[in-house]
Amino acid sequence: MPIINRDSDAHLCTEKILEKISAYDIFKYYCTVFKNVKEKFCSELRGDKNPSASIIEWKSSLLYKDFGYPEHTFDCFGYIMAKYSCGFYDALLIIDNDFNLNLASRKSEINFTMGYVGYKSNIKIQPKQETIIRKRRRKWAKEDKEFWSKYFITKKTLIKFDVEPIDYYWINLQRFKCDKMTYVYTIGDKYKIYAPYSEYKWASNTNTDSIQGWDQLPATGDVLIITSSLKDVMCLYELGFFAIAFQSEVLMPKEEIILELKRRFANIIIFYDNDFDKEENTGQTMANKICSLYSVQNIFLEPEFETKDISDFVKTYRDKELAKSLIAQDILKKCIKYEEE
Repeated sequence: MPIINRDSDAHLCTEKILEKISAYDIFKYYCTVFKNVKEKFCSELRGDKNPSASIIEWKSSLLYKDFGYPEHTFDCFGYIMAKYSCGFYDALLIIDNDFNLNLASRKSEINFTMGYVGYKSNIKIQPKQETIIRKRRRKWAKEDKEFWSKYFITKKTLIKFDVEPIDYYWINLQRFKCDKMTYVYTIGDKYKIYAPYSEYKWASNTNTDSIQGWDQLPATGDVLIITSSLKDVMCLYELGFFAIAFQSEVLMPKEEIILELKRRFANIIIFYDNDFDKEENTGQTMANKICSLYSVQNIFLEPEFETKDISDFVKTYRDKELAKSLIAQDILKKCIKYEEE
């Protein structure tokens, strides 16, 4: 999301939004299948053939609850984050733009989403416009090498995966000054801004078809890993494995994508985050669903390592060969077991 000082948009918050519109307004606008409170419908966030989701009354407000997929339990702001794969501040900006609330101090004259046109409201809905991101590249610095080398990711690999350091970027006509350590990922014709040390780490105009690492894949291969982020993709590449990452772990991959990958690679492996210390282990829940639907294999880092993903692992243990050995052994065990079955 735009990297801005907290004070400049202090009035863009959930309380101010809910003073102008209700949670009902927000759910009705963005959840296009929502008709009435407590009435079940098929979820838009996953493949749902039987109505299992509903919006219910909860703590003097409303809550989205998918009884067929318990991980999908959101208030109105969380629902937008899940639907559009964005961060919390992005969700607030989406609402501010789409409902024309004018709460953001530096108003961006764009609408991030297309709402439900069948919803009758006294709120004037603006037509959707394309979100255009532009960026200004800066020179690589010593600090960049220090940051990425924690993950064994070299400048050569960053260039291969279309990662650049930047000092400014624009969302449509609005310019943002970057923190010193800010990067842009180029994914097809889309951009994803990554500011690891900023309060608001992400901004993008990507969509569910923007697959990270796809353009860098070979035509064919023995193993393809589906992981959680471009950082993990590049880390795995440094370890000798080809990988891709979708825009969110909660997205179910399209069947045509998996079928193409199966034609090109002998083994497809899911390697999502293992949030072993959280009540809801979202990465592994989704990994198991993907494996069940598409008959692919799942690997993950065991809780004993106290790291949830491969980039955290190499940063913590600083042992490239250990990381490579663990992944190779897990893949080998899973693929041999799968062939026997």
